[in-house]
Amino acid sequence: MKLSRRNLLLAAAGTAALPALPRAAVALDYPTRPVRIIVGFSTGSASDIIARLTAQQLSQQLGQQFIVENHTGAATNLAAEYVARANPDGYTLLLLTSANTVNATLYTKLKFDLLADIVGAASIDLVPYVMEVTNSLPVKTVSEFIAYAKANPGKINMASNGVGSGPHVAGELFQMMAGVNFVHVPYTGNPYSDLISGQVQMMFSPIPASIAYVRSGQLRPLAVGTPTRLQILPEVPAVAEFLPGYDASGWHALAAPKGMPAADIALINKTILACLADPAFKAKLADLGSIPMPMSAAEFGKFIADDIGKWAKVIKFADIKAD
Repeated sequence: MKLSRRNLLLAAAGTAALPALPRAAVALDYPTRPVRIIVGFSTGSASDIIARLTAQQLSQQLGQQFIVENHTGAATNLAAEYVARANPDGYTLLLLTSANTVNATLYTKLKFDLLADIVGAASIDLVPYVMEVTNSLPVKTVSEFIAYAKANPGKINMASNGVGSGPHVAGELFQMMAGVNFVHVPYTGNPYSDLISGQVQMMFSPIPASIAYVRSGQLRPLAVGTPTRLQILPEVPAVAEFLPGYDASGWHALAAPKGMPAADIALINKTILACLADPAFKAKLADLGSIPMPMSAAEFGKFIADDIGKWAKVIKFADIKAD
């Protein structure tokens, strides 16, 4: 998912201008040298931008450089494997995302175990999905959409960013809960021109990628994937208002190789929590269409396990196979 160069520059410039939060008035044993954050997405992607904003904040607060390195390939699995095999000394971190919890079940021959080899350190943000349809589809609510899908089985094409991507599994969860069937159309490039023209009829899209199309009226939003409505789209209901329990969003966090000292994990978590409480940093996340997701390290560890379990059920139900 790409953001515009303008948004990237604004985000970076805005974060650089943020005031430093108060640091503890004690000498820190960690970090004493630069820390790498390994990102499984390309430079300029939404995940890359979140990683760089976070790295700048950590650098400011902890007095050492946090450097983003992009290790793309194998649907983010290469980056995760790299970190899983790294020295657990705290100087190699992973930008963990919802893609990793999906991949834990989707790929059966991974060379690492997400729960056994990687530990969650700090959750950063939630990236909501929006259920969007082409304007030519004769529905304006989720209820009308479900009725239309049941009356026209196999005639709705659902776009996604690829097999096993967040938009794909979000759509499969909807099908499982609503009892409807779509034709999945995975894209390696931008699906929005086809969605706008009606070549495909619907998509669960990350907000940052499509909010401009929604605001311009080129796409019709039916619902958001979060359990409740969003401030950025207050008039758009949640899918859960029609399908109780539905919850599908992307997210970003920091993780580390298993064995990283607990005190260092606690420091990363404490620092991220302070950043997420800062109004200026929260505003930058909002500009990117994301929502702060503060959790303790223990809470986030449970979140990871629960997310793996949730998507494992969807993958099994939909019989999704990795390419």
